[in-house]
Amino acid sequence: MSISGLRNNRQHKESSVINKALDDSFANIDWQAPWLVHLNQLNYLSKTIDKLSRAHQQIDTSTNDNQQVDIIAGVLNKGFLNTALKQPSQNLQTSLPTTKPTPENQAHTLTFVSQNALPEGKAYEYFIAATGNIPTRDNLHDLFNGSIWLTFPKTKALLNYYHMLKIAKQDIGDGRGRVRDTITVFDENGAILVTSDANIGKALIDFDWQESLVAPRENWDDLKSPSADASAAVYIFGHALLEQLVTPRKPLCAHSVVINVSQDFFALSLPKRIAFLDDKLANYMDGLLSQDNITPRHLSPLPILGVPHFWAENANTDFYEDAFVFRSGRRRGGVNI
Repeated sequence: MSISGLRNNRQHKESSVINKALDDSFANIDWQAPWLVHLNQLNYLSKTIDKLSRAHQQIDTSTNDNQQVDIIAGVLNKGFLNTALKQPSQNLQTSLPTTKPTPENQAHTLTFVSQNALPEGKAYEYFIAATGNIPTRDNLHDLFNGSIWLTFPKTKALLNYYHMLKIAKQDIGDGRGRVRDTITVFDENGAILVTSDANIGKALIDFDWQESLVAPRENWDDLKSPSADASAAVYIFGHALLEQLVTPRKPLCAHSVVINVSQDFFALSLPKRIAFLDDKLANYMDGLLSQDNITPRHLSPLPILGVPHFWAENANTDFYEDAFVFRSGRRRGGVNI
């Protein structure tokens, strides 16, 4: 390369480095919280965000095609890359997650881009399906949305796929519809109860807090010290819920699904648990969202700080006597697999 070429290359690299810190809200994240331990690339995310939020650090935010993106998009793109590099495939591109193709759109490799890349008037979900680009702002909400894309890429792509199927069948004036409402509630506020004890799942669906959360407490997994002998665990899917949990409040309530597994699930390492769960959850949501009568009411309320080991105060059974939070059920029966 010529001297002028080296100079131009150096100038490009300097232009793709943002000397900017994230705002103070990012410094408030407790990366050791039990509801975050399942996030893919957690160590990388926590260290990088901590540096960017506590001091004026520099970060290279350029993508593989040398396009500059905003700071959180750049951090998340590296998370995708870090994950892909661990895959056995010889082709890096095939290791990166993709959208789920629809009749109108082929599969696209997923990439986080600046919110400014979203054309005015273009629907967010349509833009992702049509391009593979995920518009991302420099805020907590989009950081956690991206972290769920890193952790459950198949399920997130499946939800986007169903958005697109419904958009194709609806006129703008018809509104979002029940299916898209259900997707949005779970995407923003969802949680997954994984259990090898069907009674725990049934009790949760039936709003029986004693039989789901209190009596079987010793059977619940402590996600910070997972046990092969556990028979129940909760993993958060909703990115808005993760954002709210930066400042935990007892009334916070997730909208959950129950997925039954064999006891072998709890003997898996955390990465293998989550990979298995992404496949299982994508299949579950595929079945759920294909039902004509689906509504957000098919998702079971779960006061999230009542999950055993999520909050120190719930070790005292009096914690569950708060009728404002742990309410009686609106229905019996429900959906689980």
